[in-house]
Amino acid sequence: MNEHLPDIFVFFYMNYDKSSEILVGTSGYSYQDWLGNFYPQFCPRADFLRFYSSIFRTVEIDSTYYRIPNPDTICRWRNTTPEGFVFTAKFPSSVTHEGDIETRLDNAGAFIAGIRLLENKLGPLLLQFPYNFNPEDHFDILKQLIENLPDDLKFAVEIRNRKWLGNSFYDLLRVRNIALVQVDHPWMPRQSEFTADFAYVRFLGDRKKIPGDFSYIREDHHEDLKWWSHVLEEFSRSRGEVYAYFNNHYSGHSPTSALKLIELVGGI
Repeated sequence: MNEHLPDIFVFFYMNYDKSSEILVGTSGYSYQDWLGNFYPQFCPRADFLRFYSSIFRTVEIDSTYYRIPNPDTICRWRNTTPEGFVFTAKFPSSVTHEGDIETRLDNAGAFIAGIRLLENKLGPLLLQFPYNFNPEDHFDILKQLIENLPDDLKFAVEIRNRKWLGNSFYDLLRVRNIALVQVDHPWMPRQSEFTADFAYVRFLGDRKKIPGDFSYIREDHHEDLKWWSHVLEEFSRSRGEVYAYFNNHYSGHSPTSALKLIELVGGI
């Protein structure tokens, strides 16, 4: 562990229960704004992931939304992190946001084939759909995407349109043991509808309130995190693993938010 780690993170790291089935991390890790308040001040970008994985047990890769990473990059992620570390990753926008079904299926297959190089460090893969992806126009696209996913990997689906919320959608996910992503977002209702034997939670926040500068906490979500901690602990006890990720827009500095949740769920 790096001796330049801020004292608060040293405390959490030394007391973090590495056996917990509630894995908490951040959405992305490569933020210059974290230098001096999470990463050591002069930590080179090439060492960000090595440092990050000495503190957290999981990360959600966001860059895969923009492009399918090359094999060398994926192998570097795998080889840089310790045993037991877990990567989750977003499907590319060419699968979730655009194109006809055949193009989406081709891109999904290419993405899955590449990301398998993470081997035993590969966790759930995230299909994050936009607001205009609605059930009236896109139910068949979602159904075909789900039907063509391999059975040996875990998948999670995030929707931003409330019209999806109902039994036909939940049943579609349950049949394939696909997790409905639980989102803490101002435009979506808080819910605890679980459709798989694992849970996937994303703390998104309001981009209008925190548009930039991710170097410090600006929103106090302590009571919200207490509520979520009870939900996640109950799920973990009764059903299975939990994966939870914080966006910088949630409070302003996602490493601090993630460690607060770890504390609340008994990680220290």
